[in-house]
Amino acid sequence: MYYEELKTFITLAEVKNFTKTAEILHLSQPSVSLHIKNLEKEFQTKLFIRSPKRLRMTPTGELLYDRAKQMVALYEQTKQDILEHHHSVKGKLKIGASFTIGEYILPPLLPDFQKRYPELELEVMIGNTKEIVELVKSYQVDIGLIEGQTNEKELSVHPFMQDELVIVASNRHELAQKEEVTIAELQNEAWVAREVGSGTREYFNHFIRSNGLKVKSLMIISSNQGIKETLINGNALSLLSRSVVARDIEHGHLSIVRLNHPPFYRMFSYICAPIMENKQNVRIFLEALQTNWTGVSQ
Repeated sequence: MYYEELKTFITLAEVKNFTKTAEILHLSQPSVSLHIKNLEKEFQTKLFIRSPKRLRMTPTGELLYDRAKQMVALYEQTKQDILEHHHSVKGKLKIGASFTIGEYILPPLLPDFQKRYPELELEVMIGNTKEIVELVKSYQVDIGLIEGQTNEKELSVHPFMQDELVIVASNRHELAQKEEVTIAELQNEAWVAREVGSGTREYFNHFIRSNGLKVKSLMIISSNQGIKETLINGNALSLLSRSVVARDIEHGHLSIVRLNHPPFYRMFSYICAPIMENKQNVRIFLEALQTNWTGVSQ
């Protein structure tokens, strides 16, 4: 198996630049070219078409790209399985997490997990739900933790935690000062929301539509912290996870708008490619998830 060559090919296919590929993989540019030539000789086909302005894959290159990711993933899983036979948890675990989970839910778990498995290198990549799904599909992470939904049939999806969403505003906001607020009182309000592709934005859109609310104005910010700072300095509302605003509420920076309505809940899920579910490092991480979170976030 041309393991190093396949890794080089995958990287080049994604960044579409020989120099950047060499930098990422800590190789010389001639080594990158040699790896591609070796693969082209092995498969008896041209993988890339070069022009002065761009580099693009050939149809056979695109075919190899999907297979190459699977081959590399299978190779690395096999290597990890062999390590498992020696009763040693080593190597690397790449976790993809959507913003709410990656910034507020996952960090309390990581120090203890690292302490239990000191030889395991952890890498966490944070993005919105759509981005994490893509990272899992392309085998760039071993497992993904998302707050939204996915219909990707080739991925395994499992709920692991219930999360409560609350409407928040600055302490000065008129609705934040009321003892109780009805859904009807949310008409024609200014809102701050996450970007399209975010699980929180997906739930916000559902909340607005299902309650027939008219939005006076909408500001989009692709950061939970950015939304909170905007709320503190402005006069808008936002729908966020309670875990995101818990500390801000405790310190008196923001207030929850108390609705005369049942609480809003959604499920956090973990996703992975079927080939990754039996990987030892993934299994021990899932055990830690199940040990720490089995109910509603507080």
